[in-house]
Amino acid sequence: MKSVEERKGHVVHLTHNDLDAAGCDAVHRMHHDNVFTIWASVGKFPHLLSALADVQGKGDILSISDLGYFTGAREILEKAQANNWRIEWRDHHRWTPEEIAHATNCTNYLKVDTDTCATGICARDLMPGNTTAGEIARVVCDYDLWKHQDPRSAPLGQVCTIHANLNQVRDRLARGILSDDWIRKEFAEIEKEREHAISKSKRRMVILGSRFRIAFAPLYGYPSETAHAIRDEFFTDIEVVYGKSGRFSIRSKPPISHLIARAFNGGGHPPAAGGTFSFTFLDRASLALTRKNHHFEELVQVAEKIPQDDEDQ
Repeated sequence: MKSVEERKGHVVHLTHNDLDAAGCDAVHRMHHDNVFTIWASVGKFPHLLSALADVQGKGDILSISDLGYFTGAREILEKAQANNWRIEWRDHHRWTPEEIAHATNCTNYLKVDTDTCATGICARDLMPGNTTAGEIARVVCDYDLWKHQDPRSAPLGQVCTIHANLNQVRDRLARGILSDDWIRKEFAEIEKEREHAISKSKRRMVILGSRFRIAFAPLYGYPSETAHAIRDEFFTDIEVVYGKSGRFSIRSKPPISHLIARAFNGGGHPPAAGGTFSFTFLDRASLALTRKNHHFEELVQVAEKIPQDDEDQ
């Protein structure tokens, strides 16, 4: 926050920490001069936004991208506005009408569009008609929306799973570089580690449920790819990849990931979302001994109680 207070530019960009966020930041830097970027996990987003709200905005832009609404955001946004920040928020996750109404009243600009990635929104808003920004958005969306039709998107997405690579990828995207020797080298090294991590997850996996085949697997890195590999091999409907802290990523063939995640203090997209299990010491012990705990059963119940008509919400 001291660095934010001493900023030279007039734009602070608070964004996620993946390829879509790198694309958003690249487009911001193509449009604005001297952007101060803060990469944020979903879990740290509320804390970071609250800290920024306490800093004097001086009429500068606080731009938020690729991060969804959370409980308590309205009060933080009101504080930020009172401290003279001009707030812009661009996101592509699922918001409720009430959340959109709350954020609209506390921001200078809000755009929520679930039909594209966050980079797509930023490119359309900040660099309309720019061919480089349009190409960046197309490749980023190919990975972020699970299309996987452009061979350049997977290496970029994987390289961005390492936090230290975000600035380098962002800088390349801003120059219109979507593939080069450095990206290919980093991707090749990650591929070796990824295969090992996915194998470990599979060995500790359990499959539960009756209406849906739901896989629960520990996370050793690469949540999206782990979920993909499990679905391809075990024909599951829903994949839950969880970390030691209780944070989990969920992927689902039926479009209900966001509905399940909401029951666990999370949210996201219909095919991909995230939430949190409140793991206790006993929960971790149960996982170590049996690979199961009661939170898994609770998630199964939530999933199987979702009405058929709600699967497209």
